[in-house]
Amino acid sequence: MTGVRVLVGTRKGAFILTADGKRENWQVSGPHFGGWEIYHVNGSAADPDRLYASQSSGWFGQIIQRSDDGGGSWNPVGNDFTYQGEAGEHLWYDGTPRPFEFKRIWHLEPSRDDPDTVYAGGEDAALYKSVDGGGKWEELPALRTHPSAPSWQPGAGGMCLHTIILDPVNPQRIYVAISAAGAFRTDDGGTTWLPINKGLRSGGIPDEDAEVGHCVHRLAMHPSRPDVLFMQKHWDVMRTDDAGGQWREVSGNLPTDFGFPIAVHAHEPETVYVVPITSDSEHYVPEGKLRVYRSRGGGDEWEPLTEGLPQANCYVNVLRDAMAVDTLDSCGIYFGTSGGQVYVSADSGDSWRAIVRDLPAVLSVEVQVLP
Repeated sequence: MTGVRVLVGTRKGAFILTADGKRENWQVSGPHFGGWEIYHVNGSAADPDRLYASQSSGWFGQIIQRSDDGGGSWNPVGNDFTYQGEAGEHLWYDGTPRPFEFKRIWHLEPSRDDPDTVYAGGEDAALYKSVDGGGKWEELPALRTHPSAPSWQPGAGGMCLHTIILDPVNPQRIYVAISAAGAFRTDDGGTTWLPINKGLRSGGIPDEDAEVGHCVHRLAMHPSRPDVLFMQKHWDVMRTDDAGGQWREVSGNLPTDFGFPIAVHAHEPETVYVVPITSDSEHYVPEGKLRVYRSRGGGDEWEPLTEGLPQANCYVNVLRDAMAVDTLDSCGIYFGTSGGQVYVSADSGDSWRAIVRDLPAVLSVEVQVLP
């Protein structure tokens, strides 16, 4: 029977949750790399047993781990994430200089068709590529040295490249998002980059309609429609229908349009999920109620999904990489919280149950459908 494997990165290690296609009875493996911050764990669509993990520590630095047996064993791979090209200086909006400094890898995005090709998003604001399973990494420096880079600034978590979307039709097209610079697109494999932030408005920057400087929290795409993107921004839920040429707000009737994750149903490209958070200073769900919101029309009109989720005295956050969907016939939705819970819905969000409740704070959630 088809199974699922949920890959969970936390503040104190990685966990692997497995179940059959019913998604009822779960086995928990971990912690892997106990005590380390695991910013992201992701698996290859081309080879489900090929996993990559970003292991980070303020004491010991950054390590990329690779598994070739579905997480049964791990080995460190190449970890030379040097900047290429002109390092230059990075200027804050107040004009004070700051050099680029490599700190950690926030996101790993394996190729859709080659398990040895994988992209990595770093802090500060760099994109790397490996074509040998992580053995050697090369920066795509045109992004970090983009002419707009002197006006970028970090979000609260750092100047992180946290979203990488590989176009399923055009192998030369990649979308990325950086906090707080905005969203960018390349149509030539990373040789040149175009800021795609028209229509975004951010009141916290000197020019709220600026080409760059926007704090984009997350992008999501349905593979059947690579020109349609959904965005959860620092404030506002947005969509574009022309590959980022123009964005429009689709926050609609959400209780708050601040949040971090956004995801699209595997079989319904107009069905979108977000988790509203009270505010940018109160990083917990509104009114102490954990609610996922679903739009079946691509935004604007949203319904709260609450069955099986705590509706009183709950003050957790859900981070940008902590929501995922599977591709089973009844689409499964997964998310993890800052309180260490990982929830699953096997019916597209109509009802929820906790797979586990007491992990360390969850940083990322990915899911694989196993043959």
